[in-house]
Amino acid sequence: MSLPDQVALELRADIIGGRLLPGMPLVESELVNAYNASRNTVREALHQLGREGLTSYVRNKGVIVRRMGLDDVRDLFKVRRTLELQAIVASKPLREYQSDLMLDAIEAAQLAQDRENWQAVGTHSLRFHQHIVGLMRSPLFDEFFTQVAAQMRLVFSNAPNEETFQKPWLDRDRHIHDLLGDGRKKDAEDAMSRYLNDSERVLLDIVSSLPKH
Repeated sequence: MSLPDQVALELRADIIGGRLLPGMPLVESELVNAYNASRNTVREALHQLGREGLTSYVRNKGVIVRRMGLDDVRDLFKVRRTLELQAIVASKPLREYQSDLMLDAIEAAQLAQDRENWQAVGTHSLRFHQHIVGLMRSPLFDEFFTQVAAQMRLVFSNAPNEETFQKPWLDRDRHIHDLLGDGRKKDAEDAMSRYLNDSERVLLDIVSSLPKH
């Protein structure tokens, strides 16, 4: 992995982890010090994140973590339906290691919920959905969904009360896993379809209520 890729990987992880929020400035000089990297390396990493839709350039402000709009939310869910529903439809009986990966994400989300760390709940839920996409066993789709997850995390950050937003999804993630574990693919597909429809509707309501910048 090249140095710019490493810096981009860490910045992306900070976005998925909710440590970098929409509108936050990404100042080159600060990133140079934080990552002990050259300006060119940092600049290339920021360009990479820009191509992934995670940063944007604002005149007189420089590079900032991107704010997601209504069209972005609709597009993200179009992609999620394509990947996650297809992953379920094309999946073979759930293997033990696949189940374990999903359960690890669900249990981590449960622990975060018990601690009322709602930001972490959202992050671990995205991990669960990453493992759903992983059922296709495609490294290219896995890498692409990492970018999707990072953009989703930016959308989550707009929720005025993340507890209210995140609370309903954990039980539904667990239900989808259990359906897959029981070999009930059609029921799992239907449950995932409802999940994505409901999540999109809630997030569109949240984003549409935000003040315009």
